[in-house]
Amino acid sequence: MLAFSSVAEVLGLPSKAVPQSPIGLITQIEQGLPIGTVERMSNLVAPSDTQFKYRLVPRATYERRKSAKILSPEEGTRLARIARVWSLALEVWRDPNEARDFLFHAHPMIEDRRPIDVVIQSEFGAEMVLDILSALKYGSAA
Repeated sequence: MLAFSSVAEVLGLPSKAVPQSPIGLITQIEQGLPIGTVERMSNLVAPSDTQFKYRLVPRATYERRKSAKILSPEEGTRLARIARVWSLALEVWRDPNEARDFLFHAHPMIEDRRPIDVVIQSEFGAEMVLDILSALKYGSAA
């Protein structure tokens, strides 16, 4: 299991707001992550794609959230899911560009879909990608 502190760090939560437990992170997500988390995740995962953030939160919703300054629990959960995968991809590849290469190229173990698309789509998809990354981390075929 990936440490919740890694997810909080990738999300860019302020040090005073970093939860002290996994339940604390869940609570923070339910209360609403800051809107800046969308930009941060977009810049980490797809820095050259200015439209990527709208895959994380649709454009119209993003514009509405800017005034509220926080994300809905569902949006926060999606970002935490991506942060979890990003954190493990960095751990496996040790280079952000190689992690991006893995995430943005079709993989045969997920029916030649791009891992990032599967992760954004659902929690189940993220688990499949995490399984692939874990296999790579521990030397299994993936």
